[in-house]
Amino acid sequence: MYRPAARLAEIEPFHVVELLTRARQFEAEGRDIIHMEVGEPDFPTPAPIAAAAVDAIKSGKTLYTQALGLPELRQAISAFYQERYGVAVPASRIAITNGASGALNLAFAALADPGSEWLLADPGYPCNRHILRTYEGRPLSIPVGPQTNFQPTPELLQQHWTAKTAGLLVASPANPTGTLLTLAEIQALAGVCRSRGGHFLVDEIYHGLTYETDAPSACAAGDDIWVINSFSKYFQMTGWRLGWMVIPEAYVRDVEKLAQNLVLCPSTPAQYAALAAFLPETIAILEERRAEFRRRRDFLAPALEAIGLRVTARPEGAFYLYCDCSAVSDDSFALARDLLEKTGVAATPGLDFGSNAPEKHIRFAYTTSVDRLAEAVRRLGAYFGR
Repeated sequence: MYRPAARLAEIEPFHVVELLTRARQFEAEGRDIIHMEVGEPDFPTPAPIAAAAVDAIKSGKTLYTQALGLPELRQAISAFYQERYGVAVPASRIAITNGASGALNLAFAALADPGSEWLLADPGYPCNRHILRTYEGRPLSIPVGPQTNFQPTPELLQQHWTAKTAGLLVASPANPTGTLLTLAEIQALAGVCRSRGGHFLVDEIYHGLTYETDAPSACAAGDDIWVINSFSKYFQMTGWRLGWMVIPEAYVRDVEKLAQNLVLCPSTPAQYAALAAFLPETIAILEERRAEFRRRRDFLAPALEAIGLRVTARPEGAFYLYCDCSAVSDDSFALARDLLEKTGVAATPGLDFGSNAPEKHIRFAYTTSVDRLAEAVRRLGAYFGR
């Protein structure tokens, strides 16, 4: 008998992963595929981090840690906030998690009552709304566009807030657009949430991957804000599944209880590896790679526009270009499928990011070399007849 929980009807597949599966099938058949669909840096994890993991395993550091993570890693992250942002964040408020996704699971498990409504920007990262729905919360979209830099504003928040609204989740830099919130904008959003008695969660997973300016951390806007980050993007540890969350003091014990029951603890070797993420030699490697991401962005954005795709938000961070494709197609999902089939270029349709004109948008990740990006542009140009 097949009788799944009713909530599963509202949890959609992650379409980019299904596209990736198809792309891998083509590769297995011998076709050359240029991957611009998945948000994963193409660089290997920096050598000092990998070496620290090997050392940990060889020395037997493979047992459970505390549910909230290694004390020394929590302290290292606390020091990182002081050094990079000039913000004092006590280690006692930091939880090590199974990636940023694990942090969101713990946050919504702690905060979302059945039927509670949460405001999320549309377009936005699709898994956020599905994680929320898993914990019986209700995601409500705030349509955002170029006029607000694809970010919510206090005015939009006031318009969409109802008696059932429990809080707001934003991302800066955002996926799929790469746009940033200033500290003043974060403070203004936090002010609305406080005045309404709501929670405020800020996803900072792409911090470190900004190009004109460093992104401010929401930790500087108040100690009542839930701040989520990860070792996946800037630190290039995607498959290690390690992240962290800064928790308002009153909720630390609640999150700890949930972590004890849901995950026991994050991966122990990954945590010891992450201790090396903050070494000066590691940061030097990461900063060189950040400069390379900027070079890729600056090449790809004008090249895509020259073949008929309009970059609707110049990304200040992350590694995506969110393009209006309406001049060349009225169905971005069909376009993405056709591009993969006919050109071997894999991109992500707007369908993954919400219901705000998804058919008009397609996302390209600049997570491959400039030479490969140039080849992708050549293939796309031929496809569009440009």
